[in-house]
Amino acid sequence: MDFRRRLKGSPILADGAMGTELYARGVYVNRCFDELNLSRMDLVSRIHSDYLRAGSELIETNTFGANRYKLAPHGFGDRVERINELGAKIARRAVEKCAVNAYVAGSVGPLGKRLAPLGKIQVSDARGAFVEQARGLVGGGVDLIMIETMVDPVELRIAVEAVREVSDIPIVAQFTLKDWNETVYGATLEKITADIEALDVDVIGINCSIGPSKLLEAAKRLMELTDKPVAVQPNAGELEWVENRVICRTTPEYFAEYARRMALSGISIIGGCCGTTPGHIKAMDAALRSVSPKSSKETVTVRAERTEPETEAKEPPPYRQLSKMAAALDDGRFVISVEINPPRSPAVRRIIDKSVELKESGVDLVNVPDGPRASARLSAMVLAHEIHGRAGIETILHYTCRDRNILGMQSDLLGAESLGIDNILCVTGDPPKLGDYPMATAVFDVDSIGLLRIADNLNHSLDLAGNPIPHGTAFNLGCGVNPGALDPELEIDRLHRKIENGARFVMTQPVFDEELFFNFMERVNLRKVPFIVGILPLASYRNAEFFHNEVPGMQVPDRIRRRLKEIEDRDAAARVGVEIAVEALVHCAPRAAGAYIMPPFGRIELALQVIKLFRESDYMKNRLVEAGNVDH
Repeated sequence: MDFRRRLKGSPILADGAMGTELYARGVYVNRCFDELNLSRMDLVSRIHSDYLRAGSELIETNTFGANRYKLAPHGFGDRVERINELGAKIARRAVEKCAVNAYVAGSVGPLGKRLAPLGKIQVSDARGAFVEQARGLVGGGVDLIMIETMVDPVELRIAVEAVREVSDIPIVAQFTLKDWNETVYGATLEKITADIEALDVDVIGINCSIGPSKLLEAAKRLMELTDKPVAVQPNAGELEWVENRVICRTTPEYFAEYARRMALSGISIIGGCCGTTPGHIKAMDAALRSVSPKSSKETVTVRAERTEPETEAKEPPPYRQLSKMAAALDDGRFVISVEINPPRSPAVRRIIDKSVELKESGVDLVNVPDGPRASARLSAMVLAHEIHGRAGIETILHYTCRDRNILGMQSDLLGAESLGIDNILCVTGDPPKLGDYPMATAVFDVDSIGLLRIADNLNHSLDLAGNPIPHGTAFNLGCGVNPGALDPELEIDRLHRKIENGARFVMTQPVFDEELFFNFMERVNLRKVPFIVGILPLASYRNAEFFHNEVPGMQVPDRIRRRLKEIEDRDAAARVGVEIAVEALVHCAPRAAGAYIMPPFGRIELALQVIKLFRESDYMKNRLVEAGNVDH
């Protein structure tokens, strides 16, 4: 994907430090690190590969100091273009060798000497040095130029103008701070941002010098000052005094937590600088997947080229024949589904009893999540089959991309058809980092869009390669959406792509703010697609805080958390949680085709209370009267 277009998607994970890794692998600090592109290209390549395997989608060339002023003292001042060209080619070969989708950024650092009048380098000479470096990087095939660790706004401007003399390639312009709001030259965050805003760059960023905590604060201020995408690459940490001890919070887990916060804050490029390693990047990758799986996964092709004439796809049955749920939605009836999590053991008796109780209370469906929050539980497909067969209530099976490759997905989907499971919600799935086994390997061959494409192929009697199969499936396919997404444009774009790839109904994340839901629905403008609004009856203030702070993509407004904060009695808090849920459902129902109720801790009595109060509401009574079904 074109880099400028990719910037509009989920956060891009950059790599970590090159110098730190070279030193850790036996290169002394008195060596010219950039010259290693000539003499030790195998070592440089291995470091690039390690970062790519750790999850980097953007790697920087080993050319940070590859300008004439830094190379000359080592005797390489006449080989600037060659060292930069090789730096680009080494990185490009590493991407090809690892067979990943990743961008190569040409690293351009400061000249290492001050400009006149504070120093001796004239502006024309500085521009010539940067032009020389840019020619080598562009000639070597970089996708973008990353100008970084600048402290002098004038030098940064000269570097940008020099790159523009060579190419219209995308530019990331990064400066460094001595504290969270000022450079060592005394330029404030506001001043240097205003200077860069006037330049022809694609991204403005901050890197080096300070750790993730302060750099995140600086980045938040930066985003208030510019409309351009923002990049952040902090050092591994800072020395801090904690209880009379000096510590450095450099663990990958610490860094990963800040990567997640950066992503949720809307930062476009997230990486590491001095002290960060492939271990940090691997942890950051897992954290970012918990917020938004890599959009590069959306491009996985599920139909291969065919040498013989392709058999025409067969149309699946009419929509209302796919399932009872599809028929109800087609009739315009308001459907209600309640979520029941699979147990952590093979015993299902209690869940079957709960499902029977739900059916007897008039609930239409049971939602069965697939390893929620990356936990190891009974197979969701097995449980959905058991509930349908033993409790007599239709299910919606959540099916995730996390644990299976594309071959396993097709096998499972064919198995679900054989078991009589009609409704499938295609979701990407929570990454293992969130769960009980954070080091478990995630697959993510495709995301939910690719999964929908595979399932829709099967509905048209085609396998994942486009080959005809004797009997197709007949799934009622659905997808998820978050009306409160931090990047609503991306969420809407992805939703439309999900619909294009076979989704026939949409289930939302829990909604607490009806205005946010209405605004999202207006922007989506998919009036013929049934939306089933997610409703979560909160059990307590602590429960609300957990969902707001720990569950990716879920936001509980301050007014609701405050409403629960002063209630200490458990039962009283649950009653207020039910009231809040009913209020949200009554307000959202006019724009929804149904409700998807997610009771916390498996407390279906809370879901039944919500349903009872909702059915007794004036809105539902009026709806039944209008439908001529007052006895329903």
